[in-house]
Amino acid sequence: MDNKRPISELMEATMSKLRETIDTRTIVGDPIVTPDGITLIPVSRITLGFGAGGSEFAQKASNADKNFGGGSGAGIKIVPVAFIVIKEGVVRIMTIEAPAYSTMDRVVDSAPTILDQVSAMMKKKGE
Repeated sequence: MDNKRPISELMEATMSKLRETIDTRTIVGDPIVTPDGITLIPVSRITLGFGAGGSEFAQKASNADKNFGGGSGAGIKIVPVAFIVIKEGVVRIMTIEAPAYSTMDRVVDSAPTILDQVSAMMKKKGE
């Protein structure tokens, strides 16, 4: 008798599909060579979510192996973050800045500018 539970099979199937989807080429892409000899290699950030759950409903001992309810799922978010640029033997990383997504992101992004402005105001006030 097989000791596997239906939820285990669901999880294994979902993880198998994830393995097929994600490999190192997903994070560091294939090189792109431009007509003028510059090589660009895309670099991405991957965020992954996975969940599974299930239950077995045994109303009678004779039907216990027939009852099951469950599911599993996964989500992947791929965001480009940089390019590795190779030109005439020189390697550089060119980052791609993503826009701020929330108010807190905007506050954190603008903090250095705000601090500089406050510092300048305090300096003027002290003079």
